[in-house]
Amino acid sequence: MVRPPVCDSPHRACISVLLVLVSAVPAWAEPAKAPAEPPESVVAIADVHNDFDDFVAILQHTGLIDEHNQWTGGKTTFVQVGDLLDRGPKPREVMDLMMALEKEAAPAGGRVVSLLGNHEVMNIMGDLRYVTPVNYASFADGHSEERQKAAYDEYVKWRASHASLLAELPQPMELTEAEWMARHPAGFVEQRQAFGPKGEYGEWLRGHAAVAEIEGIIFLHGGIHPDLGKTKLDAMNHRIHDEIKAFDASKQYLQNEKLILPFFNLQEINNVLQAEVIAEIKSHVPTNDERRAKIQELLRHVDWLSVRVDGPLWFRGYDHWSDEEGAPQVGKLLEGYKATHLVVGHTVQKDGRIRPRFGDKVFLIDTGMLSSYYPGGRASALEICGGAKFVAVYLDQQVVLLDSTGSPPQNGGPGEHLAVGDGTTGSGKVAVLPADRICSATTAAPQ
Repeated sequence: MVRPPVCDSPHRACISVLLVLVSAVPAWAEPAKAPAEPPESVVAIADVHNDFDDFVAILQHTGLIDEHNQWTGGKTTFVQVGDLLDRGPKPREVMDLMMALEKEAAPAGGRVVSLLGNHEVMNIMGDLRYVTPVNYASFADGHSEERQKAAYDEYVKWRASHASLLAELPQPMELTEAEWMARHPAGFVEQRQAFGPKGEYGEWLRGHAAVAEIEGIIFLHGGIHPDLGKTKLDAMNHRIHDEIKAFDASKQYLQNEKLILPFFNLQEINNVLQAEVIAEIKSHVPTNDERRAKIQELLRHVDWLSVRVDGPLWFRGYDHWSDEEGAPQVGKLLEGYKATHLVVGHTVQKDGRIRPRFGDKVFLIDTGMLSSYYPGGRASALEICGGAKFVAVYLDQQVVLLDSTGSPPQNGGPGEHLAVGDGTTGSGKVAVLPADRICSATTAAPQ
């Protein structure tokens, strides 16, 4: 179990003077109580999708970074539950910020936990359906045109040497230079290199886990399907890492065999491998066992835990289940893992609000930060105080979703009090808290 660091007690000065003063205190006087330490704080943020500006805004609003985008979160644990990438305009800025915060948080006693989402794995494997021309352009430099032309020349040579394979392709590949260039714009080649095993971002992403448990709370991108309920969290992480390693190894082997090219996307790889299998059968020429095994391994990737729709990066059951269906399933999962809550992203909540479900045991925190893509979406964070108080933080308000500390409700405005559970007042209005750090003003959970 991962335990976020606990804040140190305030420093005491002039010890010798204090000892003199203490000796003068009457014997019946009670010793002064030390100030209560702030509760442990965890801040979780879901799908960013390259929306750097709103990501920075919510990080600043929660006090995790300053106006220079440097870590000011102290001993807070910051969890990002995946899908930093795709759709929005600034992939490199988002990843560069996360990489910097990982380094800055540790010396301050804090921690940054960056988890894999389905879009991180898609970029690693070359599933580029949601990568935009603007995303590619962010990787371009003054030599991109040369690299683009060199890649096209390599592609032309590959086509010339694979005539029998091309005849079996289920979908024809580009025939003209203009078509190829349109599908491989400036920055495309560099983007693929950057997400490779030795690339700046690819190496960083491959070091991330898919699921984390922090103080009894499980964080991940999609969710844990009930059929995986007996799989240990560490085993899930190892399995997904092993699948990515297997993908990298098979792809590299088939590149060395000149069967595929380094910049082929996942769809192209699948098409080529399927055609190769058919071509080999028709030729009646047996292939070597290793080559056949690598081809079959890549063709079976759709069944991998990292890619399956019921896997931890893609599962949407916590959003789709009815209350009657989900409550017992979630109860069994939490009991099996000896955990208290699940926090997930992946599925955008239609009202742009963090949504607690199943007796406040699951928190769905993807609120569609990239509002240009998700109408009505907005930036948000879930702040967890001492493992007991769960607060939805937006740029314009903060709403208590669950408070099991036993502390009295805080005022949300004149004559209004927060209602635990749904973040609304008795009149149905949303109650707004002061815009400061929640946990610093919260009574610590009972030990």
